[in-house]
Amino acid sequence: MWIAALWGGVSGSAVLLGALAAMSFPIKKRIIGFIMAFGTGVLIGAATYELLGESAHSGGLFPTSMGFLIGAVVFTVLDLIVSRKGAHKRKRSAGQDGSPSGSGFAIFIGTVMDAIPESIIVGASLIENNSVSWLLVIAIFISNIPEGLSSTAGMLKSNISKKKILVLWMTVLMISAFCSWAGYLFLEDASEELMAIIASFAAGGIITMVGSTMLPEAFEEGGSLVGLIASVGLLISLILTRI
Repeated sequence: MWIAALWGGVSGSAVLLGALAAMSFPIKKRIIGFIMAFGTGVLIGAATYELLGESAHSGGLFPTSMGFLIGAVVFTVLDLIVSRKGAHKRKRSAGQDGSPSGSGFAIFIGTVMDAIPESIIVGASLIENNSVSWLLVIAIFISNIPEGLSSTAGMLKSNISKKKILVLWMTVLMISAFCSWAGYLFLEDASEELMAIIASFAAGGIITMVGSTMLPEAFEEGGSLVGLIASVGLLISLILTRI
């Protein structure tokens, strides 16, 4: 089970690495947009091939559809709630309305909201095959890097201290590790139908998050090329499922 925590921490560590890069090097917004577009494509592939496809195959179409729709609705409702507090800018490299205290915690909550379903399913992926889903770990890792980059750049412009930013992202890393551990521990004896619901629930949350936050930000910062880059990311995720 500690291996599950390790892999959850690895996928979550990308946010911290992105934050450190934003603090250390001037990174153009266009590059951040390209990275985010690539991560978007890989995440869509992971949610489709690794989560939805496997869920429908092992647990059936109805549990998969139910879990997916519930995940999408839950994420949308939670996203609307935290967005009103400033979390809609959690992936933005622009300043956070000049209010470091007003939106910093909301950004943190929004990022945790993104990380929890991803991490749970990373841990759960160890149960069936006794090995982690590489596609999921790679997809989450890649998508978290631009999140750390752009969110940190935005919080720095809002005069949030580097120390506070690092504490926030280290907390996200620990939450990711814990959720992955919990996913392995508590889902070990789950039925195939329950696993299908949980995996598709995570997929619904991921796809909704991609559509509401990552794709708009990628296009805003990267321009028309992001469509091509996202397509390459999706192709890479397909290749990874065949390796």
